[in-house]
Amino acid sequence: MEGGRSELFELFATAARGYAIAPGRPSAHNYPVPADVDLSSLQRALEAREPQVIAEAKTRAAVATVLRPGEAGPEVLLIRRAEHPEDPWSGHMAFPGGRKDPEDADLLATAVRETREELGLDLGAGAHAKLFGRLDDTEAIARARRVGMVISQFVFEVGDLPPLTPNREVAEALWAPIGPMIARSTATTKHYVYEGQELELPAFDVEGRVVWGLTYYMLERLFSLLR
Repeated sequence: MEGGRSELFELFATAARGYAIAPGRPSAHNYPVPADVDLSSLQRALEAREPQVIAEAKTRAAVATVLRPGEAGPEVLLIRRAEHPEDPWSGHMAFPGGRKDPEDADLLATAVRETREELGLDLGAGAHAKLFGRLDDTEAIARARRVGMVISQFVFEVGDLPPLTPNREVAEALWAPIGPMIARSTATTKHYVYEGQELELPAFDVEGRVVWGLTYYMLERLFSLLR
């Protein structure tokens, strides 16, 4: 039911019961980092699957999951959203992206445009970027309720880049190694109160920044292709 308790929230709550651990401590759900975690193996995994697309949505949005080779293995680009009282995800760690504009040819164009606007990073045709594929669509939630938005997630690889230039919608941008997140060595929890119930939701600690909620869920879905 629109506006009701989200199935995705129930997933977070269930995961929290299984993954709730103190920061930095091992968990029964830890995974070893596969020896062959590299961007080419991820590309092959994405090419071998068909994404689940949600056909009906009041509002559509798209995000770019941007990866690059790093000294300690592949890294993912994350942003911290600027603080804004009208933004339900204000201050959250996220991927670059946003709502589809009428001028966007498709949702891939939305992800490319939003990344360029937010960070000055061009993922379009002719740019130094490679599209790996698309992951399953996600129903957006805010404050544990559906908001009538479906988010499409596109995965890219980039090489050497000029410095990023965040706009006013982005408080900061950083590259985070994915190996420790895959292994859950950076696993932590986010304290959340919903209808009087206190929950410890699963999250990642990225250099002191807590990655939780939709971004955590999307990262876990990506990592499931590598475990």
